[in-house]
Amino acid sequence: MRLLVDSGSTKADWVAIDDNGKVLFTTQTLGLNPEVLEKEVIVERLNDRFDIVQNKDSATHLFFYGAGCGTDKMKMTLTTIFKEYFSNAAIVVEEDTYAAVYATTPKDEKAIVCILGTGSNCSYFDGDKLHQKVQSLGYIIMDDCSGNVFGKELIRKYYFNKMPKELAVEFEKEYELEPDFIKNKLYKEANPNAYLATFAKFLIQNKENPFCQKIIFKGMKSFVKNYVQQFDNCKEVPVHFVGSIAFYLKDELQLTFDKYGLQLGNVLRRPIDGLIAYHGEN
Repeated sequence: MRLLVDSGSTKADWVAIDDNGKVLFTTQTLGLNPEVLEKEVIVERLNDRFDIVQNKDSATHLFFYGAGCGTDKMKMTLTTIFKEYFSNAAIVVEEDTYAAVYATTPKDEKAIVCILGTGSNCSYFDGDKLHQKVQSLGYIIMDDCSGNVFGKELIRKYYFNKMPKELAVEFEKEYELEPDFIKNKLYKEANPNAYLATFAKFLIQNKENPFCQKIIFKGMKSFVKNYVQQFDNCKEVPVHFVGSIAFYLKDELQLTFDKYGLQLGNVLRRPIDGLIAYHGEN
């Protein structure tokens, strides 16, 4: 049994397949980002799913693609935890961009592959290997155009009284906005980046509003300039995306790409189906 996992900071999709690529079961846990979670929390999230607990000793391989796994240290952290938990399995931990590549990019083709979800990322795939020019420093100072950055912007606009009154009224109906509640979520609970990203839903729901459009296009402009345009051949290859922000704001992405002369490629909400096909063949 091979376990395939695509993990963001908010959630992780799990699929078990047999040697013929047949799906045995699917499940979902909360995200398993080693940059923001301690070992005890990761194990607790694994133990919270019956299918994982029941089959952990039957797994022969675990292929984990996750947010926060872009450095050797974080890969080793998760590998050590998984080796202990899935005691009979060979463990492979890679950053989540590899899952995006396998899901969006035809074999041997070149492309720029991006993630726009809770966080954001951008890499160049040469048909064989990934290349990055910018090392992510996480949600506090990077993650342009991501759910957590959009959420942070909405909260700031609300508290600085920059949000239009009619939108502010709806914002108050949708979320708990007491200062102590927000500060507890941001500074005392796990996954503050995932918490911030929950506010992005409001931005998407109101994306026709000029106030929201300004935030969206500002974020996309920043992502293009800081991430996509770092690659000299960005206008020569397709730019693929995975993640809920990209998926629900695809039209806005297309308008932004048209402005910069870029080719928008495949846009998927989540890459897990592509991982099933990839690992079924490899």
